[in-house]
Amino acid sequence: MADPIDRVARDRELLEQGQQQGLTATLAVYLRLAGPGWLQSAITLGGGSLAGALFLGALGGVSLLWLQLMAITMGVIMLSAISYVTLSTGERPFAAIHRHINPALAWSWLLATSLANMIWCMPQFALSYTALQKNLLPGWEDSLATQWTVSLVLLGIVSAVLALHVRGGWGARLFDMLLKGLVGLVVLCFAGVVALLGLNGELPWGEIFRGFWPDLRQWTQPSGQIATLMAETSEGGQAFWGPRVVSQQRSQMIAAAATAVGINMTFLMPYSLLHRGWDRTFRGLARFDLLTGMAIPYVLVTSCVVIAAAHAFHGKADKAFLSDDPAVFSSSPTFAATQDTLLARVQPDASTSKYLDLSPEQQSNALAAMSQLPDAEKKIAASMVRRNADALAQTLAPLIGERLAQVVFGLGVFGMGFSTIIILMLINGYVVQEALGQPTGRGAFVVGCLIAGGVGTLWPFVWSGDSQFWFTIVASNFGMMLLPIAYITFWMMINSRSLLGNDKPSGLSAILWNALMLFAVAGACAAAGTSIYDRVADTSSPRAILAGRVVLGMVALVLVAVVVGFAMKRPNPKSAEVR
Repeated sequence: MADPIDRVARDRELLEQGQQQGLTATLAVYLRLAGPGWLQSAITLGGGSLAGALFLGALGGVSLLWLQLMAITMGVIMLSAISYVTLSTGERPFAAIHRHINPALAWSWLLATSLANMIWCMPQFALSYTALQKNLLPGWEDSLATQWTVSLVLLGIVSAVLALHVRGGWGARLFDMLLKGLVGLVVLCFAGVVALLGLNGELPWGEIFRGFWPDLRQWTQPSGQIATLMAETSEGGQAFWGPRVVSQQRSQMIAAAATAVGINMTFLMPYSLLHRGWDRTFRGLARFDLLTGMAIPYVLVTSCVVIAAAHAFHGKADKAFLSDDPAVFSSSPTFAATQDTLLARVQPDASTSKYLDLSPEQQSNALAAMSQLPDAEKKIAASMVRRNADALAQTLAPLIGERLAQVVFGLGVFGMGFSTIIILMLINGYVVQEALGQPTGRGAFVVGCLIAGGVGTLWPFVWSGDSQFWFTIVASNFGMMLLPIAYITFWMMINSRSLLGNDKPSGLSAILWNALMLFAVAGACAAAGTSIYDRVADTSSPRAILAGRVVLGMVALVLVAVVVGFAMKRPNPKSAEVR
């Protein structure tokens, strides 16, 4: 096994030679040595990105394509900043934040990252299992025992893959190739679907290209075909559907921004750089790696999913759902997902908000009224349904073939879930190393990996109903709340003379860094603030009210901890000791 120091020296020599030979040679070396950006790609292309892109396409159509591009741009800016700081100083970010910025921020960052790793591992195991059971290997009995058995097998395979990373040398190179292969598989699967749709003449390319141009009016107005359908409805219909569409659209825009770069990704990037032994010589490579290994695959995959979902679902409804015959209308697969919303539309004063809680006579009357709603309103309701990859595969089957659709989407979805499990476990290994003060301890790393993976395999028992609701509330809101705080911390780090010394940007470089980072900070703050406000303002049920209070409690706790952390900050940061 090659000595890591010799490997880093060899890579540094390759970089210097490439830079002496010109841009083409430098790019060739960059492509050969790239790695950490692909780790980021493997985690950002997960179940959250898939679900978010599916719903964006169904609800907003291709007019919201700009959103993922904007979100990943902000993420690349901030990850480039923490990479610059880490490679310039050689310090572990947890220790640097603890010493130079705020110890409460350092520990909050660590805690939120670990919490996100463990909780979000569960839906990734569920996503991988579903892809196997429904798309790739259909036919086996779906039971609790089968779900857990398959999950344990997946955990064993992922652990073997991570062992390659721990081994170093040829094992680490094989690990990199496996991850790049998984990301490439995801890109090819979803890009292939869009290519086939394009060859069949099914796609409005002009609208697609215009969709990459930002339109901030979508924060407060319906977009795409929904806006057209809304204009066709009555005043009462507009008053009913308008706020609902905008609320869901805005929430999904926030969710898409959050899943592009999560709190745990901000932890992964610097520690994966340190693990490779990179230093200031590799700063340009790190930025190139983020662009080619993370940003480009993310934009390609999410854009393809949005395009495919928009083609299948946006402003559309199946024939049965558009029928005015109550019996035919209720036979539509869309009906079950829309019945409660449609009940509120036709009977706003009903004694219950649940269609299934009505008496048979009341259901019959409500159903008759629902079936008579205009087609425009039915199409709006259908576009607001949250779809999954299996539904998308079934919809596109007539165009690309039943089995091909199942295999292509199954491989893409499985690649998303499986690669994300690998990276979540990897990050948690780094987290436990830092928490225990053992930055090079293999034992601590293995324990951290297995904790996240072990929690993930419990999804058949806890990832449903109220458990899923509260796990999601805690993880997503805590992570979303800390993301702008992490971004602000990185901004403070890149402007810290005590931390960076002569490497602190100055002149035009400082102006550019600050302008880009403040843009990303503003975006993260807007997303987090809106997310928290929407949760606190939701009084639709006792559970929603309690969730809002929980979120307010988390906000208060974090703010108090940060204030106390600044108050306790030592006057001479270089003298502070961190384990």
